[in-house]
Amino acid sequence: MHGLSPTATRVAHLARPGRPAVVTRTLAELTGPTRGVVELPVRLMWNADRTFDLGDPDELLWMYENVLRETTRAEDLRTLINGRTLRRVWRLLNLPRGVRQAWESRHRGLRTA
Repeated sequence: MHGLSPTATRVAHLARPGRPAVVTRTLAELTGPTRGVVELPVRLMWNADRTFDLGDPDELLWMYENVLRETTRAEDLRTLINGRTLRRVWRLLNLPRGVRQAWESRHRGLRTA
């Protein structure tokens, strides 16, 4: 680290008060599905119906918003989100400011996606 503390070089972006947003190192590691039906675990969505048809654009956005906002695990991102799809829908996602800032800080290409 060359004598710099992590807090001096990084700003924590919050998904919600008291909880940092989780961001992967690369978009390439996001290898989630691009079609079919996905069921989110209860820790990511508390509704009785937690299934999403990725062929329905509205359901895809709703699933991505929930995962990006609620996850506390990078592994959830890797298995549920697809990097190419994320880039394609980025501007359409309704995300908390902290989540959007965290992702755009790490993945600058999302700012122009």
